[in-house]
Amino acid sequence: MELLSLNAASRLLREKRKLLIYGKCVEVERPGLIEKLSEGRVAVWACPERDHINVIALKVASILARVDLEEMAVVTVDGSPHCVQLHHAVEEAIKVAKSKLSARHLVCHGDEIIEVSPRAVKAARYLSKVERLLRLEGERRNSPEREQKMR
Repeated sequence: MELLSLNAASRLLREKRKLLIYGKCVEVERPGLIEKLSEGRVAVWACPERDHINVIALKVASILARVDLEEMAVVTVDGSPHCVQLHHAVEEAIKVAKSKLSARHLVCHGDEIIEVSPRAVKAARYLSKVERLLRLEGERRNSPEREQKMR
């Protein structure tokens, strides 16, 4: 089911109170995964390549304002410049709706499903922070202690 076609106060959401939002391309890249993850949840897809993240975020915020969800998870393909926006849209919706809910963020990386913290999602918005982290990682890799250990 498409997120944007789901009624924000849907009976399905009120009954299950668990929402899984996945990037449409996950269906192709990881067949069977959505079926597995959707058990006990209302599973809906969204595509930030097709729909602007403001529209997606407003829909999620509208759901949060109307339904007391117990759980929300987002699943996307790792490395997609479009799918990463889905994670940002969900975090923005939580903020706008002043929800206490903490979303789970999952990415498909090869054969792995990796959980990513909301903090990592936020950091991904700030390229300067990412650059600093990469520089720190490079400094650690080239540190004298590391060179000693490698000898």
